[in-house]
Amino acid sequence: MFGDTAVGALLYSDDDNLTRFEYTPEWLQYGFSLSPIHLPLRKGVFVFPALSYETYKGLPAVFADSLPDDFGNSVINAWLAGKGLDPADFKPVERLLYTGKRGMGALEYYPAAKLTKHESFEVDIAGLVELADSVLNKRQEFNASLEYDHAMVQLLQVGTSAGGARPKALIALNAERTKVLSGQTDVPVGFEHYLLKFDGITSENKDKETFGDPLGYGVMEYVYYKLATQCGIDMAECSLLHEKGSGRKHFLTKRFDRISNQKYHVATLCAIDHADFKKPGQYSYEQLLGVLRKLNFGYEEQEQIFKRMVFNIVARNQDDHSKNFSFMVDDDFQWRLAPAYDVAFSYKPGSPWVDQHQLSVNGKRDNFMLSDILSVAKLITNLNEAKAKQIVRDTIEVVKTWPQLAVHEGVPQWLIDFAAKSHRLHLL
Repeated sequence: MFGDTAVGALLYSDDDNLTRFEYTPEWLQYGFSLSPIHLPLRKGVFVFPALSYETYKGLPAVFADSLPDDFGNSVINAWLAGKGLDPADFKPVERLLYTGKRGMGALEYYPAAKLTKHESFEVDIAGLVELADSVLNKRQEFNASLEYDHAMVQLLQVGTSAGGARPKALIALNAERTKVLSGQTDVPVGFEHYLLKFDGITSENKDKETFGDPLGYGVMEYVYYKLATQCGIDMAECSLLHEKGSGRKHFLTKRFDRISNQKYHVATLCAIDHADFKKPGQYSYEQLLGVLRKLNFGYEEQEQIFKRMVFNIVARNQDDHSKNFSFMVDDDFQWRLAPAYDVAFSYKPGSPWVDQHQLSVNGKRDNFMLSDILSVAKLITNLNEAKAKQIVRDTIEVVKTWPQLAVHEGVPQWLIDFAAKSHRLHLL
């Protein structure tokens, strides 16, 4: 569903574990393509057997975007286990129905599973942090009392629809920030929708795809937001939510898929171009620019991607995979580039995910030279070498201010030092 209009139907088959999709006649007449490259607005059944099941779960890619990611699945699986149910029996389509109308973006799935209520409620941040930490570390004592824990119901509501490996929640705040509500549904007048990333959760779980955010990571990401916006990168407004009595500073970003209670359709690069985010290095910034051209985006959007690429390289945001770039449909039902998000220091030697960049540049994922960056600039009409070099120069000058700004905001000293020595300030 998109608002009150039925977009199409999904049909899962046990025979091949694939889910088919077909647009409704009404949507074909009045709607827009949910994913213009691979789900054009036409009659017929869409099915994608060649897509990796591990990533897309047998679904057309744009619907796989709506599935809970690693942390969300950890919460659901813990809840199912507490009910005596086997998470392996919970099919991808059932997880979509569980998402119902609570997911990111504008798509809603019916008949929605009635696992939890759909009203907004007050949220206890401290309780959610404790519970998210328990889920992430798969504590046995947590499972024993799971069904009776009121906080678990809250975490199911707010912590399973936001994508990504790290613990987060969809909340709503009033202007004074004196009241926190769940943000998975419509919220009262005077409240705005936010995505909150839990600060101060250290995972003992060595799973390669699910991570905690140790104390201080929230403020680090906030400093990166400030640096990125100084470099001309378009981002939704970000801030910090200080948790009383704990020292935790949770990172907040306004949701660009919600304005008041208006929903906007969003699709990641992973969905739009079938760019599998679980295959590091198999997709490039050059290909991303090619998608922008396919969508008839102009110079402004292409320059924006170039600026994001340069910032990611200089500031070592190596978690630049295809789910961290998105496109959205505006009020005129036209596709445009979504604001940047998940812009943070992300580098860990030896990690299968962030030892190198996820997207390549001139065939490389590390050890970049200025010539590699300029080779991408050549693909953008009207971005001449002088201007491209100026973007690199300006970015380096901004990132050089990291230590001072990080100290001012209270980033832990070890993180300040590690990031500073990791930054690529030598490109010019």
